[in-house]
Amino acid sequence: MIVVFGSINLDLIFSLPHIPRSGETVLGPSTRIEPGGKGANQAVAAARDGARVAMVGSVGRDALADGALVLLRGAGVDLTRVQAVGANTGCAAISVDPSGENAIAVGSGANLSTHADQAEDALLGPDTTLVLQMEVPAEASAALIRRARVAGSRVVLNLAPASALPEDALRAVDVLVVNETEGGWLAADLRCGASAVELSDRLGGLSVVLTRGSEGADIASRDGAWHEPAVAIQPVDTTAAGDCFVGVLAHRLDLGASLQAAVRRATAAAALCCMRPGSQGSIPTVAETDAFVAG
Repeated sequence: MIVVFGSINLDLIFSLPHIPRSGETVLGPSTRIEPGGKGANQAVAAARDGARVAMVGSVGRDALADGALVLLRGAGVDLTRVQAVGANTGCAAISVDPSGENAIAVGSGANLSTHADQAEDALLGPDTTLVLQMEVPAEASAALIRRARVAGSRVVLNLAPASALPEDALRAVDVLVVNETEGGWLAADLRCGASAVELSDRLGGLSVVLTRGSEGADIASRDGAWHEPAVAIQPVDTTAAGDCFVGVLAHRLDLGASLQAAVRRATAAAALCCMRPGSQGSIPTVAETDAFVAG
């Protein structure tokens, strides 16, 4: 099964003629309100791809919480380990331009109250794939990674947004997913090159997936290195593409697929996600991805 330890937000999405620059106000025709958060998005992506998923996170005791959880519930994600706390539910303001590119500001709120003890030991084990991002406290993520390693779980870490983790926790990860910005930040922090191969070598040979948007992804592991090309599409909104990629990747690995096969499936799902507006609502179902792959 998939256990996602991460953020749960409500997203305010603004369609704008261009991303605002410093000091600039930009008027757009519309605003959408959708559930989001990297953790929740990845949980929905895995569940819609057919996985059994448990979400570990936090929301506020406020009017935003139900909206933030609605698509997780709809996807059948187990929410028994989502706690309600006194802080506000996390909220993100997302600006999207006509090319589908975005800029995001996040008020973390309740996500900062998420802690590793919300995931009990029985949840971790050889049959579990643990998925993490960096929108909850880093020390909590590091603690859970260490516990998962001892328990024999597979660990997939999306180092997004780029944030510091102790090197022993990084080395306990099975698959590290970063984009070019995050990979560059991590390379500077580790004082190594920013390619997938160099990051993998520096971290003891763990598998690294370096996503490059429309240029596809570079992958390095103990089995070698290769490039996975992107699917040629006309993007509408890239907001949830990275999270869709991670959730589907984790599910396919959990099913026993090779890293290469899992990356290929995740690439197709993320491409389909980009062809729709929105965040969680744009993530495809397993049937939709199957049809897209079949052509």
